Amino acid sequence: MSTRDRSQAAGDRAYHWTKDRILDGRLEGGRLISEGEVADALQLSRTPVREAFLRLSAEGLLRLYPKRGALIVPVSPNEVHDIAEARIFLERHAAAKVIAAGAHRQVADKMRAVLDEQRAVSMPEHTPRFTKLDREFHATLVQAAGNQLFDEFYSGLRDRQLRMVNTALRDNTVRPPIILDEHARICDLLAAGDADGLQALIGDHISAVRDEAAH
Repeated sequence: MSTRDRSQAAGDRAYHWTKDRILDGRLEGGRLISEGEVADALQLSRTPVREAFLRLSAEGLLRLYPKRGALIVPVSPNEVHDIAEARIFLERHAAAKVIAAGAHRQVADKMRAVLDEQRAVSMPEHTPRFTKLDREFHATLVQAAGNQLFDEFYSGLRDRQLRMVNTALRDNTVRPPIILDEHARICDLLAAGDADGLQALIGDHISAVRDEAAH
């Protein structure tokens, strides 16, 4: 491996290590972190960490302060509201389209398979895994609608969506069982082709997570 390749690999490692911890809440919003902290954790020099911080700053996850470190940008109430609003619109549209196409039973089966995995996750120790499966559950519905532009836009919400749900579920032992129950009801309503019931539940389900994350 060339020196350039090693440098890029080190930068990627620092980037993913830091980003994963921001998204799952191990590095909380409002906390100041330093290049040295990440470099020591990964046994790297500060140069690849500095490059990783620049990438994360460009993504809006860090705010850089020269000679002081980087502030982890908190999830704002406005951002939480905007994410929830976009998700409700896209998921309601996808549900209606899937039902109209007559594919609702097959899509409900695919979503139930993800739900089965989600049920097996131990909480709260494995909150990030639970959250990724939560995102996969909802993305399965959006992808099934077959609108490439909507699918790409929804995929673009991934990082914000994961962070929002992780924020809502951190130290929360009440909400996860409710999420599982509502996911089961979403599958049942979709399989039955109940468009009106599904529209209402999708709105209530996402809004509840929004309210938890905004607190």
